[in-house]
Amino acid sequence: MSEKKHIHVIGIGGSAMAPLAGMLRERGFQVTGSDSGVYPPASSLLEKLGISYFHAFDPAHLQPAPDLVVVGNVIARGNPELEEVLDRKIPYRSLPEILEEEFLPGRHSIVVSGTHGKTTTTAMAAWIFQTAGKKPNFLVGGVAENFGKSYGLGGGEEFILEGDEYETAFWDRGPKFFHYHPDDLIVTSLEYDHADIYPDFATYELAFRRLVNLVPRRGRVVIWGDTEDSGPELLRVAEKAFCPVETYGFGAANHWVASEVRVDGEVMSFRVVHQGKPLGEFRLSATGRHNVLNALAAMAVAQGRGISAEAIAKALATFRSVKRRMDVKGEVNGVLIVDDFAHHPTAVRATIEAARGRWPGRRVWAILEPRSNSMRRKVFEESLPKALAQADRVVLGGVFRAQQLGDEDRLDPGSVAESVRRLGKDAHVFPSAEQIAEYLGGEVKEGDLLLVMSNGSFDGLCEKLLKRLARPATLPSEASVK
Repeated sequence: MSEKKHIHVIGIGGSAMAPLAGMLRERGFQVTGSDSGVYPPASSLLEKLGISYFHAFDPAHLQPAPDLVVVGNVIARGNPELEEVLDRKIPYRSLPEILEEEFLPGRHSIVVSGTHGKTTTTAMAAWIFQTAGKKPNFLVGGVAENFGKSYGLGGGEEFILEGDEYETAFWDRGPKFFHYHPDDLIVTSLEYDHADIYPDFATYELAFRRLVNLVPRRGRVVIWGDTEDSGPELLRVAEKAFCPVETYGFGAANHWVASEVRVDGEVMSFRVVHQGKPLGEFRLSATGRHNVLNALAAMAVAQGRGISAEAIAKALATFRSVKRRMDVKGEVNGVLIVDDFAHHPTAVRATIEAARGRWPGRRVWAILEPRSNSMRRKVFEESLPKALAQADRVVLGGVFRAQQLGDEDRLDPGSVAESVRRLGKDAHVFPSAEQIAEYLGGEVKEGDLLLVMSNGSFDGLCEKLLKRLARPATLPSEASVK
């Protein structure tokens, strides 16, 4: 890499690819890229960094040939630029390989893994290390609001990484996190996901077992220990660890225990005991018990790296979360619109519960786009209605790129809505964001909370809702709303 000068990124609009482009730029490389359908925050980051990219794929973009090409994990054979790379034998790497070869050597690798909470916990840990003056290097799969971007190259000893279990690249079907060689490993949760990659839960669990097996004896595994909530499978992944294992949670048997959780508007407070000794009271500008768990995990790793409880408390009190995690997009005529990344039934449930805690008394609309590779499939057709029914009313969009899946594999939003109705909650399905916005414009009332959930853009639904609700005579009187 030290001799490489021009790096071209195929799939530069990915949530981790755009930050990687920025990291390479900071390292002094000339960076170009290409993608289709790039939207914020990736497009905003690339624009801010002054990195030019093409809005389509074309072999001409590889003239003259770059010194190295980074290939995103969504890029498959048949992509015209990838085919050109292979035909001309231009050197190429995956994102995890670039991190492994260029950024991780000589660093203490802190990897945050698990089905849920990875992004927030990674951002939280990075902010704790930053507040403590440790100058961390980090990469988050979202925009860490405290930093205003998804990565940082502070030059300190630690590199804090979100460890994704999704496949690495078209030629490397193993999980990304195998390339990150963790010294400290957090495992936040374990629940079946990525049904397009892992045929069953046993295969999914095995990936995490193998990740734990990469942690050296001098390292540490920090893992959620509330088995009544997490299930016995989570602790099972660490049962053969060669390093110390620390647990965290609300149960008294954990090494790190949170208690006395209180919510005061948009702030939570909670007390922490570490191995029987009180560590103090902490305040966090986020809501939801899942965020207390995220904070405990980050706290455990930070304390193990010599950061004091006082520095941790200061960081948590000023933590500003991650974009698209309970992200308030605006309020029109008393109707609040909130955007969230939730793309798994457990995350949907947790997001709804957190919204109720943060904005008590509001009628909650759960508005979901089945977009992730797992959510688009039938695998969650039974569990999803129970999660959505935690809201007062439910609206489902059409399955993203539905034509890519056969009827036997594809989630049926109509069936999900019918199941929600059997659970006693009103539910409707609309094929487009425009139709959803129009429907809600005639149904909402002052005081409602519209909770928009998707791991993509949802075709700009939040912006469409803001415009629709701003039109005159949108809101019916409360008496007319059933």
